[in-house]
Amino acid sequence: MIRYLKAAPTTYVMQFKNGRVKREGNGLSFFYWEPSSTLVQVPMKSADVSFCFNELTSDFQAITIQGQLTYRVADARKLASLLDYTVTPSGAWKSDDHKKLEERLVSITQILVRAVSEHWTLKQAMVSSDALVNQALTAMRAHDAIQRLGIDVMALVVWSIRPTPETARALEAEAREALQRRSDEAIYERRNAAVEAERRIKESELQTEVMTEQKKRLIRETKMAADVALEKEREKLIDQKVQNDRKAADAQAYQLEATLKPVRDLDWKVLSALTAGSMDPAATIAVAFRELAENASKIGELNMSPDLLKSLIGSTVKTGK
Repeated sequence: MIRYLKAAPTTYVMQFKNGRVKREGNGLSFFYWEPSSTLVQVPMKSADVSFCFNELTSDFQAITIQGQLTYRVADARKLASLLDYTVTPSGAWKSDDHKKLEERLVSITQILVRAVSEHWTLKQAMVSSDALVNQALTAMRAHDAIQRLGIDVMALVVWSIRPTPETARALEAEAREALQRRSDEAIYERRNAAVEAERRIKESELQTEVMTEQKKRLIRETKMAADVALEKEREKLIDQKVQNDRKAADAQAYQLEATLKPVRDLDWKVLSALTAGSMDPAATIAVAFRELAENASKIGELNMSPDLLKSLIGSTVKTGK
């Protein structure tokens, strides 16, 4: 009836005798009297519990949430006071309360996950697994039932959030259509960008042509202005030359008039007489012949011998007149 118990380091052992705890702790080894002893063994190692929930989103779409909860017993005395972890001398559980712990944890997890997911639409829920984990995990660690059980929730993982197959196909079709629209929009944008670039190039070329024409026109206008200025200068010079020539002609006319004024009213005969001393023989002969011509009516007959004409012509040739 004397038995020996050797527990693993991850097992919390309590020996009750006569309704009182005789010894307790992790990984104990001891002999005990079986008829009067009750042994309680609470596993302290971490454990994983998988779950799969069917929930509804705020837009009344069914989703399936799959994940895993990792926990460990932080206070074995609390847990042993709520659930039966009594074992037989062979180490077998006397009840199935150890299974109830996982059921309770899964139920609490489902309640907290539902409290978060029911406020999301289907599309929001499918892309919010991280937010779901953070909110649900924070709520679990602060949950009163978890604390009373003495459980430490170590981690919560959501593997997938999936809609029903029909909804998934509809979403895939919608996503494909959206991708196709974005692809078409991208093509249109590239075409528009190409057209816009071509328009900018043409505008740049047109602006260049306009600037070139403006420069050419400016050059022409400048040249024309220079030509006009040059013509004006030439006109001024011509006017000045004309004025100068007029003044010179006026001066010459005045000089000639002043020179001829004393003899303007004199008879030519008088002038001839005055200049007789300075006249050459030919001029004198010419004047004589003129006198003869003017008085031809008074002359009856005039004879001029060839010798006289020869002598007159010879004297003229000799003088070079």
